[in-house]
Amino acid sequence: MAESMSDLAAVICEKIRSVFSKTTQDGLDSDSGPDPNALEVAVEEISAVVNRNGRVFVFGVGREGLMMKALCMRLAHLGVSAHCVGDMTTPPISSPDLLLASAGPGGFPTVDAICGVARSAGARVLLLTSRPKTGSACRFATAIAFLPAQTMADGGAESGSGDDEDGVVLLPMGSVYEGAMFVLFEMVVFRLGRVLDQTRQAITSRHTNLE
Repeated sequence: MAESMSDLAAVICEKIRSVFSKTTQDGLDSDSGPDPNALEVAVEEISAVVNRNGRVFVFGVGREGLMMKALCMRLAHLGVSAHCVGDMTTPPISSPDLLLASAGPGGFPTVDAICGVARSAGARVLLLTSRPKTGSACRFATAIAFLPAQTMADGGAESGSGDDEDGVVLLPMGSVYEGAMFVLFEMVVFRLGRVLDQTRQAITSRHTNLE
């Protein structure tokens, strides 16, 4: 029997919500204590770069990259100097700056390369990933935001509510991670608005009028 739209929405929201109930990095030494959650790390890193008059650069591939671009837009609305890597107007990165990169499965050749260039230029690198210990991009990170969500590297989505009789999975491959990115970034923007003392009117005034 087909689920209703509201039923499917509830399943999706619950899968994404469960990502944020995990507060520690699985497999890390137990005596190291809880790790700072992704929200705290992101807000700290971005507010710090603003305070030192630096810029934020964002990068990701595929659907992760789309989520990063959405964050970049909101950072610009907050008055942050924010740039998407690959845009024709993106300036060179340097020591006061921050690269915020995503590699859900732990690394991609392009993400690793971009992070390496940023580090060689003296910038900080904040890596968002579900594999904080084994990912190839982690060696370039100065800070890691751990997002414990399913990615394509996890060998397929779990079966459960939302699967149809042919085995099509609700939130397949990396969709849980990508959905969690969107929710995380909305929380980051909310918290940064307070930290940077931004009003609704100020944020709205920075939205483009060339649409």
